[in-house]
Amino acid sequence: MRVDPTYINNLVSALDQSQATTQQLSSQLSSGVRVTSLSIDPLAAGENVRLLNQMQQDDSFTQSASLVTGQLQVGDSALGQVVTQLIEAVSLATSANNGTMNASNRLSISNQIAGIRGEILTLANSSYLGQYIFAGTASSSAPFSLSNVTSPSTVTYNGDQNLNYLETPGGQKIQLNVPGNQIFDGVGANSVFAALNNLVADYSSPTFNASTAIADTQALGTALSYVSQQRVTLDNSMTQLTSASSAVSAEHTQLTAAQTNLMQADIAKISTQLALSTTQQSALESVIAKLGSGSLFDRLPG
Repeated sequence: MRVDPTYINNLVSALDQSQATTQQLSSQLSSGVRVTSLSIDPLAAGENVRLLNQMQQDDSFTQSASLVTGQLQVGDSALGQVVTQLIEAVSLATSANNGTMNASNRLSISNQIAGIRGEILTLANSSYLGQYIFAGTASSSAPFSLSNVTSPSTVTYNGDQNLNYLETPGGQKIQLNVPGNQIFDGVGANSVFAALNNLVADYSSPTFNASTAIADTQALGTALSYVSQQRVTLDNSMTQLTSASSAVSAEHTQLTAAQTNLMQADIAKISTQLALSTTQQSALESVIAKLGSGSLFDRLPG
Protein backbone atom coordinates (compact mmCIF):
# COMPACT_ATOMS: atom_id res chain seq x y z
CA MET A 1 0.00 0.00 0.00
CA ARG A 2 1.38 3.43 -0.94
CA VAL A 3 1.28 6.17 1.67
CA ASP A 4 1.33 9.88 0.79
CA PRO A 5 4.31 11.26 2.73
CA THR A 6 2.74 14.73 2.72
CA TYR A 7 -0.46 13.64 4.44
CA ILE A 8 0.35 15.47 7.71
CA ASN A 9 1.23 18.66 5.81
CA ASN A 10 -2.09 18.47 4.02
CA LEU A 11 -3.91 17.95 7.30
CA VAL A 12 -2.05 20.86 8.91
CA SER A 13 -2.93 23.07 5.93
CA ALA A 14 -6.60 22.09 6.27
CA LEU A 15 -6.41 22.82 10.00
CA ASP A 16 -4.93 26.28 9.33
CA GLN A 17 -7.76 27.02 6.90
CA SER A 18 -10.33 25.79 9.38
CA GLN A 19 -8.84 27.90 12.17
CA ALA A 20 -8.86 30.97 9.91
CA THR A 21 -12.48 30.32 9.00
CA THR A 22 -13.42 29.86 12.66
CA GLN A 23 -11.64 33.09 13.60
CA GLN A 24 -13.35 34.99 10.77
CA LEU A 25 -16.79 33.69 11.70
CA SER A 26 -16.19 34.45 15.38
CA SER A 27 -15.22 38.01 14.46
CA GLN A 28 -18.36 38.42 12.34
CA LEU A 29 -20.50 37.03 15.13
CA SER A 30 -19.04 39.30 17.81
CA SER A 31 -19.05 42.48 15.70
CA GLY A 32 -22.29 41.84 13.84
CA VAL A 33 -20.50 42.83 10.61
CA ARG A 34 -20.32 40.35 7.76
CA VAL A 35 -17.58 42.00 5.65
CA THR A 36 -14.64 42.69 7.94
CA SER A 37 -12.01 42.87 5.18
CA LEU A 38 -11.79 43.43 1.44
CA SER A 39 -10.81 39.80 0.78
CA ILE A 40 -14.02 38.42 2.28
CA ASP A 41 -16.29 40.03 -0.33
CA PRO A 42 -14.56 42.54 -2.66
CA LEU A 43 -17.81 43.49 -4.43
CA ALA A 44 -19.64 44.17 -1.18
CA ALA A 45 -16.67 46.11 0.19
CA GLY A 46 -16.58 48.29 -2.93
CA GLU A 47 -20.34 48.89 -2.77
CA ASN A 48 -19.99 49.79 0.90
CA VAL A 49 -17.41 52.45 0.06
CA ARG A 50 -19.77 53.90 -2.55
CA LEU A 51 -22.67 53.99 -0.11
CA LEU A 52 -20.57 55.57 2.63
CA ASN A 53 -19.32 58.27 0.23
CA GLN A 54 -22.88 59.11 -0.81
CA MET A 55 -23.99 59.22 2.82
CA GLN A 56 -21.09 61.54 3.61
CA GLN A 57 -22.18 63.87 0.79
CA ASP A 58 -25.72 63.85 2.15
CA ASP A 59 -24.47 64.64 5.66
CA SER A 60 -22.35 67.51 4.34
CA PHE A 61 -25.30 68.95 2.41
CA THR A 62 -27.59 68.63 5.44
CA GLN A 63 -25.13 70.55 7.62
CA SER A 64 -24.68 73.26 5.00
CA ALA A 65 -28.42 73.46 4.38
CA SER A 66 -29.05 73.99 8.07
CA LEU A 67 -26.68 76.96 8.14
CA VAL A 68 -27.92 78.63 4.95
CA THR A 69 -31.55 78.08 5.93
CA GLY A 70 -30.92 80.29 8.94
CA GLN A 71 -29.28 82.88 6.70
CA LEU A 72 -32.20 82.87 4.26
CA GLN A 73 -34.70 83.16 7.08
CA VAL A 74 -32.89 86.16 8.55
CA GLY A 75 -32.66 87.76 5.10
CA ASP A 76 -36.33 87.16 4.37
CA SER A 77 -37.33 88.55 7.75
CA ALA A 78 -35.18 91.64 7.16
CA LEU A 79 -36.79 92.29 3.78
CA GLY A 80 -40.22 91.79 5.33
CA GLN A 81 -39.42 94.53 7.83
CA VAL A 82 -38.06 96.72 5.01
CA VAL A 83 -41.37 96.37 3.18
CA THR A 84 -43.24 97.38 6.35
CA GLN A 85 -40.99 100.41 6.82
CA LEU A 86 -41.40 101.47 3.18
CA ILE A 87 -45.19 101.22 3.41
CA GLU A 88 -45.03 103.57 6.38
CA ALA A 89 -42.75 105.95 4.48
CA VAL A 90 -45.12 106.01 1.49
CA SER A 91 -48.01 106.73 3.84
CA LEU A 92 -46.13 109.60 5.47
CA ALA A 93 -45.10 111.06 2.13
CA THR A 94 -48.64 110.81 0.78
CA SER A 95 -49.98 112.72 3.77
CA ALA A 96 -47.28 115.37 3.36
CA ASN A 97 -48.29 115.89 -0.25
CA ASN A 98 -51.96 116.68 0.38
CA GLY A 99 -51.36 120.45 0.56
CA THR A 100 -52.72 120.96 4.07
CA MET A 101 -49.41 120.76 5.95
CA ASN A 102 -47.16 123.64 6.80
CA ALA A 103 -43.38 123.72 6.78
CA SER A 104 -43.17 122.53 10.39
CA ASN A 105 -45.40 119.52 9.65
CA ARG A 106 -43.36 118.63 6.60
CA LEU A 107 -40.11 118.92 8.56
CA SER A 108 -41.52 116.50 11.13
CA ILE A 109 -42.35 114.05 8.35
CA SER A 110 -38.87 114.55 6.88
CA ASN A 111 -37.40 113.54 10.23
CA GLN A 112 -39.68 110.52 10.45
CA ILE A 113 -38.70 109.38 6.96
CA ALA A 114 -35.04 109.92 7.88
CA GLY A 115 -35.65 107.62 10.86
CA ILE A 116 -37.18 105.03 8.56
CA ARG A 117 -34.18 105.35 6.25
CA GLY A 118 -31.94 104.63 9.26
CA GLU A 119 -33.99 101.54 10.12
CA ILE A 120 -33.82 100.30 6.54
CA LEU A 121 -30.07 100.97 6.41
CA THR A 122 -29.66 98.80 9.52
CA LEU A 123 -31.78 96.06 7.94
CA ALA A 124 -29.78 96.31 4.70
CA ASN A 125 -26.67 95.67 6.80
CA SER A 126 -28.18 92.59 8.47
CA SER A 127 -25.73 89.82 9.29
CA TYR A 128 -25.91 86.15 10.18
CA LEU A 129 -23.14 84.36 12.05
CA GLY A 130 -20.84 87.33 11.40
CA GLN A 131 -21.49 87.46 7.64
CA TYR A 132 -23.42 90.32 6.00
CA ILE A 133 -26.37 88.87 4.13
CA PHE A 134 -26.82 91.52 1.43
CA ALA A 135 -23.15 92.12 0.57
CA GLY A 136 -22.90 89.60 -2.26
CA THR A 137 -19.77 87.53 -1.62
CA ALA A 138 -17.96 90.45 0.08
CA SER A 139 -19.74 89.44 3.26
CA SER A 140 -17.09 90.42 5.81
CA SER A 141 -17.91 94.17 5.63
CA ALA A 142 -21.15 96.12 5.98
CA PRO A 143 -22.49 96.65 2.44
CA PHE A 144 -24.15 100.06 2.92
CA SER A 145 -22.96 103.37 4.34
CA LEU A 146 -24.73 106.74 4.60
CA SER A 147 -23.18 110.14 3.89
CA ASN A 148 -24.93 113.36 4.93
CA VAL A 149 -22.30 115.58 3.37
CA THR A 150 -24.58 116.38 0.44
CA SER A 151 -28.26 117.20 0.18
CA PRO A 152 -29.97 114.95 -0.56
CA SER A 153 -27.83 112.45 1.36
CA THR A 154 -26.23 109.50 -0.39
CA VAL A 155 -26.06 105.81 0.45
CA THR A 156 -23.12 103.89 -0.97
CA TYR A 157 -23.08 100.17 -1.66
CA ASN A 158 -19.72 98.61 -0.70
CA GLY A 159 -20.47 94.97 -1.49
CA ASP A 160 -20.25 93.12 -4.80
CA GLN A 161 -22.80 91.67 -7.22
CA ASN A 162 -21.78 88.02 -6.89
CA LEU A 163 -24.22 85.24 -6.07
CA ASN A 164 -23.75 82.33 -3.67
CA TYR A 165 -25.13 78.88 -4.45
CA LEU A 166 -25.50 75.59 -2.61
CA GLU A 167 -25.35 72.48 -4.78
CA THR A 168 -27.41 69.48 -3.75
CA PRO A 169 -26.01 65.92 -4.00
CA GLY A 170 -28.17 65.59 -7.12
CA GLY A 171 -26.50 68.57 -8.81
CA GLN A 172 -29.25 71.19 -8.34
CA LYS A 173 -27.94 74.70 -7.60
CA ILE A 174 -29.92 76.77 -5.11
CA GLN A 175 -29.36 80.56 -5.03
CA LEU A 176 -28.64 81.70 -1.49
CA ASN A 177 -28.48 85.47 -1.72
CA VAL A 178 -29.51 88.60 -3.56
CA PRO A 179 -26.81 91.33 -3.67
CA GLY A 180 -27.85 94.44 -1.78
CA ASN A 181 -27.44 96.80 -4.69
CA GLN A 182 -29.95 94.72 -6.65
CA ILE A 183 -32.47 95.02 -3.81
CA PHE A 184 -31.99 98.58 -2.57
CA ASP A 185 -30.40 100.41 -5.50
CA GLY A 186 -32.21 98.71 -8.33
CA VAL A 187 -32.27 100.67 -11.56
CA GLY A 188 -33.46 104.25 -11.76
CA ALA A 189 -36.80 104.60 -9.96
CA ASN A 190 -36.23 101.27 -8.19
CA SER A 191 -33.66 102.79 -5.82
CA VAL A 192 -34.97 102.63 -2.25
CA PHE A 193 -32.34 104.87 -0.74
CA ALA A 194 -32.41 107.42 -3.55
CA ALA A 195 -36.17 107.82 -3.13
CA LEU A 196 -35.91 108.08 0.66
CA ASN A 197 -33.04 110.58 0.47
CA ASN A 198 -34.99 112.71 -1.97
CA LEU A 199 -38.08 112.74 0.22
CA VAL A 200 -36.06 113.68 3.31
CA ALA A 201 -34.66 116.60 1.33
CA ASP A 202 -38.06 117.48 -0.16
CA TYR A 203 -39.81 117.91 3.17
CA SER A 204 -36.94 119.62 4.95
CA SER A 205 -36.44 122.23 2.24
CA PRO A 206 -37.78 125.73 2.98
CA THR A 207 -38.93 125.91 -0.65
CA PHE A 208 -41.27 122.94 -0.89
CA ASN A 209 -41.97 121.71 -4.43
CA ALA A 210 -45.12 119.60 -4.41
CA SER A 211 -44.62 118.20 -7.92
CA THR A 212 -41.11 116.97 -7.07
CA ALA A 213 -42.30 115.45 -3.78
CA ILE A 214 -45.15 113.62 -5.51
CA ALA A 215 -42.76 112.24 -8.13
CA ASP A 216 -40.36 111.10 -5.41
CA THR A 217 -43.25 109.47 -3.52
CA GLN A 218 -44.21 107.55 -6.65
CA ALA A 219 -40.57 106.51 -7.04
CA LEU A 220 -40.62 105.18 -3.47
CA GLY A 221 -43.78 103.20 -4.26
CA THR A 222 -42.03 101.69 -7.28
CA ALA A 223 -39.01 100.84 -5.13
CA LEU A 224 -41.32 99.20 -2.59
CA SER A 225 -42.77 96.92 -5.29
CA TYR A 226 -39.26 96.11 -6.50
CA VAL A 227 -38.09 95.09 -3.00
CA SER A 228 -41.12 92.81 -2.69
CA GLN A 229 -40.15 91.15 -5.98
CA GLN A 230 -36.59 90.57 -4.79
CA ARG A 231 -37.90 89.01 -1.60
CA VAL A 232 -39.67 86.39 -3.71
CA THR A 233 -36.23 85.14 -4.82
CA LEU A 234 -35.30 84.35 -1.22
CA ASP A 235 -38.69 82.74 -0.59
CA ASN A 236 -38.21 80.51 -3.64
CA SER A 237 -34.73 79.57 -2.46
CA MET A 238 -36.08 78.56 0.95
CA THR A 239 -38.77 76.44 -0.71
CA GLN A 240 -36.18 74.72 -2.92
CA LEU A 241 -33.88 74.19 0.06
CA THR A 242 -36.65 72.64 2.16
CA SER A 243 -37.60 70.31 -0.69
CA ALA A 244 -33.98 69.32 -1.35
CA SER A 245 -33.31 68.73 2.37
CA SER A 246 -36.34 66.44 2.61
CA ALA A 247 -35.20 64.49 -0.45
CA VAL A 248 -31.65 64.14 0.88
CA SER A 249 -32.95 63.03 4.28
CA ALA A 250 -35.08 60.34 2.64
CA GLU A 251 -32.15 59.23 0.49
CA HIS A 252 -29.88 59.07 3.55
CA THR A 253 -32.38 56.79 5.29
CA GLN A 254 -32.47 54.49 2.26
CA LEU A 255 -28.69 54.44 1.95
CA THR A 256 -28.31 53.63 5.64
CA ALA A 257 -30.70 50.71 5.31
CA ALA A 258 -28.90 49.46 2.18
CA GLN A 259 -25.51 49.76 3.85
CA THR A 260 -26.75 47.94 6.93
CA ASN A 261 -28.22 45.11 4.88
CA LEU A 262 -25.03 44.85 2.86
CA MET A 263 -22.65 44.71 5.80
CA GLN A 264 -24.74 43.27 8.61
CA ALA A 265 -24.02 39.69 9.61
CA ASP A 266 -26.72 36.99 9.42
CA ILE A 267 -26.36 35.86 13.02
CA ALA A 268 -28.28 32.58 12.65
CA LYS A 269 -26.42 31.55 9.50
CA ILE A 270 -23.00 32.48 10.90
CA SER A 271 -23.71 30.65 14.17
CA THR A 272 -24.43 27.48 12.20
CA GLN A 273 -21.31 27.92 10.06
CA LEU A 274 -19.22 28.58 13.16
CA ALA A 275 -20.45 25.40 14.84
CA LEU A 276 -19.58 23.35 11.76
CA SER A 277 -16.17 25.01 11.42
CA THR A 278 -15.40 24.41 15.10
CA THR A 279 -16.39 20.74 14.79
CA GLN A 280 -14.19 20.36 11.70
CA GLN A 281 -11.28 22.05 13.46
CA SER A 282 -11.59 19.73 16.48
CA ALA A 283 -11.71 16.68 14.21
CA LEU A 284 -8.60 17.74 12.32
CA GLU A 285 -6.75 18.46 15.56
CA SER A 286 -7.70 14.99 16.85
CA VAL A 287 -6.54 13.25 13.68
CA ILE A 288 -3.24 15.12 13.61
CA ALA A 289 -2.64 14.37 17.28
CA LYS A 290 -3.21 10.67 16.74
CA LEU A 291 -1.11 10.51 13.63
CA GLY A 292 1.63 12.47 15.31
CA SER A 293 2.16 9.71 17.93
CA GLY A 294 3.85 6.45 16.92
CA SER A 295 4.77 5.22 13.46
CA LEU A 296 2.75 5.71 10.35
CA PHE A 297 2.85 1.97 9.71
CA ASP A 298 1.17 1.41 13.05
CA ARG A 299 -1.91 3.10 11.58
CA LEU A 300 -2.05 0.87 8.47
CA PRO A 301 -4.50 -2.06 8.38
CA GLY A 302 -2.94 -5.48 8.75
